[in-house]
Amino acid sequence: MPQSNNRSKAIRPAAYTALVEALTTIYWNKDPFELYVRGMLKDHSELLAQLSFQSSTKREVSGQLVNLLQANEARYLDLTVALMLDIADMETFPNLTSQQDGEEKVAKATAAVAELRRWTAKQREVIAEHEAHAVAIAESAKQAQDGRALAQAHEGLKQRFIVMHSATNPQQRGRDFEGVINELFALYDLEPRAAYSLDHEQIDGAFSFDTDHYVLEAKWWKEAIGRRELDVFKSNIERKGKNTLGLYISMSNFTSDALAVYSLSTPFITMDGGDFMAVLDQRIRLDELMRRKKRHASETGHCFLPVSKIFSESD
Repeated sequence: MPQSNNRSKAIRPAAYTALVEALTTIYWNKDPFELYVRGMLKDHSELLAQLSFQSSTKREVSGQLVNLLQANEARYLDLTVALMLDIADMETFPNLTSQQDGEEKVAKATAAVAELRRWTAKQREVIAEHEAHAVAIAESAKQAQDGRALAQAHEGLKQRFIVMHSATNPQQRGRDFEGVINELFALYDLEPRAAYSLDHEQIDGAFSFDTDHYVLEAKWWKEAIGRRELDVFKSNIERKGKNTLGLYISMSNFTSDALAVYSLSTPFITMDGGDFMAVLDQRIRLDELMRRKKRHASETGHCFLPVSKIFSESD
């Protein structure tokens, strides 16, 4: 994000003067005054170290502080704005009302705060732009942090997936693969549910995506998945609710005749090993891949859209 123009965004000198006057008058006793200033400057020990609370009057300390803020406005704009707004929002002055001639002191503080409030109103555009800038920076940092965390999670799943290729126990590999799928889908908030059994059928899992419910079948066989397996899957889906769709994941791909049968009308979409690896490599997001495959199935009736075709269409 480009740097702000400090000259055009500068707080006017009269606003600093109003801050000195208001800060001086809102407390009568030095102890609560010092407590307030220290509380507002709790994250700026370098400023507190330069303020002479014991040997200076409230007005002198207020002047010292405002001079420091004004001399390095770019650095302390956040703090200056926060201090001005906090004082400008004050409506009662308990420390003043307990003093002799309390009404007079409150009236003086009220007038000083009102004058500061007048300047903070004039600075509202500066304040709003600064806050928007701070929010943008925070959001950018959060997105970067979330992106790093997502990338690390993908990399961890990818390494586990690669190790599975050398597994000698097909049953254990199947269970490990199911775990990777569930964790990957959870990363994208797809609400995965693990394998479960119904009468006469075994379901590898289920998840939700774009208001639709999906039945999940995942296979890691030596042979490609054929028409018989897809026909069984289709029947399972049709026995579920009206809004239920299916996702069939096969690490050994699908036979050409199976894909031909489901090239004109299909209640499910498919993923192969290339699709799965592209997601783990973060060449495409899982939700984007699902969305593209679902749209392709809706428009063409075909259950299969390889990720390589998606990439070629984007070039």
